[in-house]
Amino acid sequence: MSGSTTQRTATPGQPQAAPARNMGQKIAYAFGNLGQAAFYNTMSTFFITFVTTALFIDVDKTLAARLIAVITGLVVVIRIAEIFLDPLLGNLVDNTNTRWGRFRPWQFIGGLVPGILLIMVFTGLFGLVDVNTGVFMVLFVIVFILLDVIYSLRDISYWGMIPAISSDSHERSTYTALGAFTGSIGYNGVTVIVVPVVSWFTWKFTGQWEQGRTGWAAFAIIIAVLGLLTAWSVAFGTRENQGELRAKAEANGNPIEAFKAIAQNDQLLWVALSYLLYSVANVATTGVLFYQFKYVLGAPDSFSIAGVIPVITGLVTTPLYPVLNRRIPRRWLYTAGMAFMIAGYTLFIIAPMNLPVVIVALVLFYLPAQTIQMTAILSMTDSIEYGQLKTGKRNEAVTLSVRPMLDKIAGALSNGIVGFVAVAAGMVGNTTAADMTAANIRTFKTCAYYLPLAGIVASLVVFLLTVKIDENMHDHIVEQLEERLASENTDEQ
Repeated sequence: MSGSTTQRTATPGQPQAAPARNMGQKIAYAFGNLGQAAFYNTMSTFFITFVTTALFIDVDKTLAARLIAVITGLVVVIRIAEIFLDPLLGNLVDNTNTRWGRFRPWQFIGGLVPGILLIMVFTGLFGLVDVNTGVFMVLFVIVFILLDVIYSLRDISYWGMIPAISSDSHERSTYTALGAFTGSIGYNGVTVIVVPVVSWFTWKFTGQWEQGRTGWAAFAIIIAVLGLLTAWSVAFGTRENQGELRAKAEANGNPIEAFKAIAQNDQLLWVALSYLLYSVANVATTGVLFYQFKYVLGAPDSFSIAGVIPVITGLVTTPLYPVLNRRIPRRWLYTAGMAFMIAGYTLFIIAPMNLPVVIVALVLFYLPAQTIQMTAILSMTDSIEYGQLKTGKRNEAVTLSVRPMLDKIAGALSNGIVGFVAVAAGMVGNTTAADMTAANIRTFKTCAYYLPLAGIVASLVVFLLTVKIDENMHDHIVEQLEERLASENTDEQ
């Protein structure tokens, strides 16, 4: 078994991989999410920041507001439309059969193509926005759809590899934790560097220390290169394990059956609903933190704090997750994480104009983020065997396409929220914190804190009342599947 992890039940006739190769595979896999998460944060958060603050900087303020509204509206519509594609993309991955496996080819493609398209988007299609806005809008729609679809194939294939590597729930938690660990660095590292990088390159090209269009273009190139290197790390540094649970599963079927597989997996659907409520609330807040620092606190240069804090908390909490999970059930880790987030939102609401209080709120907000996300991912991953037990089909990529699909929904709503807040609260163009009114601040707080807090509470309620699959239930399901396969092998003999 080349490059696989040690499973709870070894497959007869398959030697276990050497520890050194296991470690190398884990490092290669973990490195993959560093660039992937940085890419996602750039797309879901800072693209709209770029549009609202730099893309139309030389355009009349009224016209700029209309163009921003059109672009944000288009992004929301495009991403919601593409949501229905994700299970089909998962089905495409599940039915990919090459000498390199199901997942690695999509990592190769997903590292190269989206990077090129990202650079096009952050350069206004290489300056076309200044030449003809009508043509720009048409081509922008095409480029953005391609960018979102091919990135989704990369994301789906990345997380879909975990059940292909191991069927053991705790071993999966190790891979999930490694991916989440580097993902936290990549996602939040972008928040740390975005203002200094964009400002420095803008100054280098224009002599102005600000967040200009040339700086954003340079930033996009950096993210594109990082995305390429990390995706190819997974493409060339990992191997799939072809154990009996995968080999003996029924064929995955056509795209219609992909949707059917999701609809039949009730535990997947309940986890998905809980995660969706959390994810929408999370991105609605993180998406406007730049505006919190620039327009509410009047301290845009301090925005890096919003990136440093989650990097530090992620470095502390993510490696602890597999250790804690061996002693504390996921259900209680999830509950504790939600309690921290609720406390953070309370502080945001009480004192949004007090920097020390905002910093404490950010710590409480980010501290449980990786724990919550890993619990959701692992619950979805373990639902693969749950679905296989019910239907006989093992839909790995289709099942795990649900999470990026939910992230896409959240990202679409985040873009809409950010664009709405920017326009409704007057946070566009050359406006400063001194221009903010009490009504502007109330609009900001409602969208950034009050509504997301309601989503967090709803997410916790759904998880506690409906999600039943846990570590013990998964172990029992795997045992049942192995017994069924053993019985089928005996009958065949």
